[in-house]
Amino acid sequence: MTDQRNLILAIALSIAILVGFQYFYEGPKMHQRQQAQQAQQAQQAEVPVNVPAPAAQIDTPKDAAQLVAEQFQAGSRIKIDTPALHGSVNLVGGRIDDLKLADYHETVDPKSPEIVLLAPSGANNAYYAEFGWAPENRDLAAPTSSTVWTAQSGQSLSPDKPLTLTWDNGQGLLFERTLAVDKDFMFTVTQRVKNTTSQPVKLRPYSLVTRHGLPHTAGYYILHEGPLGVFDGKLNEHKYDELKKAGTVSKPTTGGWIGITDKYWLVSLIPDPKAAQNARFVYSAPNSQDRYQVDLMGQDAIEVAPGGVAEDSTRLFAGAKQVRLLDAYSKQLGITNFDLAIDFGWFYFLTKPFFYALDFLARLFGNFGIALLLFTVVVKGAFFPLANKSYLAMAKMKKLQPEMTKIRERFGEDKVRQQQEMMALYKREKVSPMAGCLPILIQIPVFFALYKVLFVTIEMRHAPFFGWIHDLSAPDPTTIFNLFGLIPWNPPAMLMLGIWPLIMGASMWLQQKMNPAPPDPVQAKIFQFLPIVFTFMLSSFPAGLVIYWAWNNTLTIAQQWLIMRRAGVSIT
Repeated sequence: MTDQRNLILAIALSIAILVGFQYFYEGPKMHQRQQAQQAQQAQQAEVPVNVPAPAAQIDTPKDAAQLVAEQFQAGSRIKIDTPALHGSVNLVGGRIDDLKLADYHETVDPKSPEIVLLAPSGANNAYYAEFGWAPENRDLAAPTSSTVWTAQSGQSLSPDKPLTLTWDNGQGLLFERTLAVDKDFMFTVTQRVKNTTSQPVKLRPYSLVTRHGLPHTAGYYILHEGPLGVFDGKLNEHKYDELKKAGTVSKPTTGGWIGITDKYWLVSLIPDPKAAQNARFVYSAPNSQDRYQVDLMGQDAIEVAPGGVAEDSTRLFAGAKQVRLLDAYSKQLGITNFDLAIDFGWFYFLTKPFFYALDFLARLFGNFGIALLLFTVVVKGAFFPLANKSYLAMAKMKKLQPEMTKIRERFGEDKVRQQQEMMALYKREKVSPMAGCLPILIQIPVFFALYKVLFVTIEMRHAPFFGWIHDLSAPDPTTIFNLFGLIPWNPPAMLMLGIWPLIMGASMWLQQKMNPAPPDPVQAKIFQFLPIVFTFMLSSFPAGLVIYWAWNNTLTIAQQWLIMRRAGVSIT
């Protein structure tokens, strides 16, 4: 009865490990909202204090592509054409509100649609960036979302062709906005105000990024998606639901940046590194529709003397969170901690170096999967001296198994005496029963750091390996429950137990058989059950991580086999 009770306890504990890990690390995927979201045509976003907003006009939301096509036909858009971006600038409001990522597609199929990053107000899931001035004198007219700008230079915006827009307020102020873009994802927006009146005027520059509706997120506990920023060198993150409760969160800062991030994409405002700004995270719900906004406004108003000109420059990053690119921008433009837009996690000190090592090997060998296998060999080599001592201790423990069995049989009813005799045996033979845990413990930070690299870096997205693995960042698409595709049935996600998870489970079981059994029978039964638990648990993890684990187990098995053979220990 005791053995049966212990077995039930072992199974219960294993299930608890599986469920707990899935809950706290894998996280429940949040359901995408089912009902269509209303959007507002030509509606002014909630803007910083002192910026007037026109009355809202409600319209039926449209497909972004359809809406942009109609606006192009009406002559109110200027094309954006760069190696990395396709889109347009809206002359109504002067917004950057139409962007697609030329090198990124919705699926691994290169013919699938490009990723849509920004969409205009009036479209489903509107998402845009806006820039302007807030005059201290409310009687002075300033540009709004309904202002119609005039393009003064060029019929398109490209890396070698900046776009200049102008607007005259009819009160003696001439507003000019020059948009420039590089070959990647960085815009530079330079705003100027010329004062032709006989009186000085004071204005404060502002910039904002607004997102209509609650976006679909991956819903993982260990991944931040939503508003974030770096202020005075410190990272601030706000989940959508947290911001909805708070309403407005303000942060004074000098330099830094603020934006809204998805798993792989970022839209961020970057002020002058020396400029004092008031940064805000804002939630509002005009017409009962969710709206999330990040904005910046200069802390001090700029005075424009009669006949004078005021100028302000802000950058906008809108694109893929490529690690090397963010680091390059951070260094070249003085953007503090710009790489923190990528959620590297608690093991940042390992995750980022691991990424650079994998990226180097992938560039060298042309495949991230091969890079992962080679990187595992390097890691095993780095830990070899420490692991070697542990495996020698484990070999000694394996050799002592017959003696340990005799002690358990002799003192089976006297647990205290049995433990005393065991400890005396360990001391006499100079072995530690905990030595076998060390190789596992030293792998934990490596495992989680690699998990982060595979899970959050855009470079791993749609990176192929060989055979049926076309995306190392996605789970193995095969499953034993339809005989790996032979049966025309798509099992639910919980039954997606693919080939690589099974290989990993088999390698874990084989490695476990080579290790000495724990002296505690309950602990031994739990360990026997763990390969099954981990096989199911890792089936939903990125395939690259499962391949790493299986390959790491294989190398460990080979290492242990050699050590045990030299120590004269029977492997069976």
